[in-house]
Amino acid sequence: MAITTAEELFSRSSELARCELIRGELEMMIPTGGEHGGIVVNLTGPIHTHVRKNDLGRAYGAETGFVLSRDPDTVRAPDVAFIRKERLEQVHTKKFIPGPPDLAVEVLSPDDRPGYVREKVAEWLESGTRAVWVVDPDTRTVAIHEPDRKPVTLDETQTIDGGAVLPGFTLAVSEVFV
Repeated sequence: MAITTAEELFSRSSELARCELIRGELEMMIPTGGEHGGIVVNLTGPIHTHVRKNDLGRAYGAETGFVLSRDPDTVRAPDVAFIRKERLEQVHTKKFIPGPPDLAVEVLSPDDRPGYVREKVAEWLESGTRAVWVVDPDTRTVAIHEPDRKPVTLDETQTIDGGAVLPGFTLAVSEVFV
């Protein structure tokens, strides 16, 4: 049986390796390496702590699926995500979360192609994600993408600011790569 919908993917997830559903087609995901996993934790911890402390909503880990489109279905899983408090009731589910997160964080893997990453960022933004942070371990930078704005790339001498999406959140870029 081919898996082409979010419901089929969810019901068969225990049989499959980690994957996403992109326009009705399965895309297998290779497990990440140690550097990638460490960076994800360095971001997840501070984001989660800030969100809980300030009662802003909920942070989500790397295995969380978001249904970005239907017919054909697309289910993506960012490395870190955040949904603001006002939206939590409408997205609370044990299954994949309907709709996009307010913030999606993608940590690049060594095999990520630039065109693929641009496509993924565009997909997040077109689905309604308010900000996408793309973390590049090779250049030790974080690129902030928001709808209708030119991306801003921060280096290790700068600080990530959560802006309107994650109010009050700041984190030195250098802390992402320790």
